[in-house]
Amino acid sequence: MSLGDDHGFGGDASSRVDDGFRGTGQTRTRLPGTDTDVYGGARRPVRNSRSLITVVGVVVLLIAAIAFANQGGGDEDRAGETPKGPESAPTAATGVKPVQGKVGGIPTGYARDEQGAQSAASNYAVVLGSEGMFNKDHRRVIVQTIADTGTSGKLLAGFDADYSPEFLAQVGLKPDGTAPDGSTFVNRTVPAGAKVKAYSPDAADVDVWCMGLFGLTGEKSTRPVTSGWFTLSVKLKWNGSDWKVLETAQKTGPTPVTGDNPVSGSDDIANAVKEFGGFTYAR
Repeated sequence: MSLGDDHGFGGDASSRVDDGFRGTGQTRTRLPGTDTDVYGGARRPVRNSRSLITVVGVVVLLIAAIAFANQGGGDEDRAGETPKGPESAPTAATGVKPVQGKVGGIPTGYARDEQGAQSAASNYAVVLGSEGMFNKDHRRVIVQTIADTGTSGKLLAGFDADYSPEFLAQVGLKPDGTAPDGSTFVNRTVPAGAKVKAYSPDAADVDVWCMGLFGLTGEKSTRPVTSGWFTLSVKLKWNGSDWKVLETAQKTGPTPVTGDNPVSGSDDIANAVKEFGGFTYAR
């Protein structure tokens, strides 16, 4: 049960059941063998057994009503509403529900509001920081899916230049962006948070704070998997049905202090990458 469903707290006083029972405080007596009321015939006799039954019945009904309400009767009445809990702290995760649509495995179909813009930027950061960007064909699909039609060509040309054959060779990859035999290529982006720097119904400027993993596993690898922190700035445009990328920029940090965890071996990292799938980050 959500925190917003606090039955019995803060409700309208007029809707509460008054459980106080008021009686006359008097006992009436009939003498054996007579129909005469010792208090005078003008007053009706009080039938104590019926009064007791009535009181017990009211109590039972009241207890049943309270039990039914606490079992979630209020939840059904609020099925179409978003639960409202305590106001979130600035660092708390936020969001109503994730997007449902996907194109080529990339979440699409974001709400036309600030949260939708953050969701789009966060998901786009994940896919832009994935292994798929190192393969020419996959890169084209990614850019065409997330970019605005007016800027997709420019963005693709820029990414093609960034991921040149020379760069791929420099980081130890084959021309198609795959790892050498016996190695596993790791390139994964994990958003830690997002903020909206500027917003209007037609455009948004969002920063996504990310942690990234990059490198090659394997005994002969000269570029072991390392982690780093960076902020990806994403300018978005509303194209009439979804948020699309106009341009991106990246800067280092903010970077937290490295913990005292012992460094895992190359095989452990390779197995972890294969066993643990990445997330999409619709907020």
